[in-house]
Amino acid sequence: MSKRNRIIYWIATLWLSLGMVSTGLVQLLHVEDEVVNITRLGYPAYILTILGIWKLLGVVAVLVPRYPIVKEWAYAGFFFAMSGALFSRVVVGDGMGEVFPPILLLVLTVLSWYFRPEGRRVRG
Repeated sequence: MSKRNRIIYWIATLWLSLGMVSTGLVQLLHVEDEVVNITRLGYPAYILTILGIWKLLGVVAVLVPRYPIVKEWAYAGFFFAMSGALFSRVVVGDGMGEVFPPILLLVLTVLSWYFRPEGRRVRG
């Protein structure tokens, strides 16, 4: 793996992790604004607990060495959560201020997954 690819991987992965931890904690703690947001999108408030736990566990899976199959599941979960958030925001007619965060986390998920080192990939 080239130095450039390693740098891209770590920058994308650290920013992705920061985004997932911060949003996961907000969701897990049921911050009032987040409860208002999620119910406005049509989801029950209890989904915040599920999303928060999954995001935090996903960050651990992505950052810890080894366990490439668990990493694949974590990346898939991040992709599904962020594409679902993006779709939900678009459907209810939210502006770019609300649509941009899931787009950013979706892009960081793809970049981190694509540039992950060989030791963090599932061997075929």
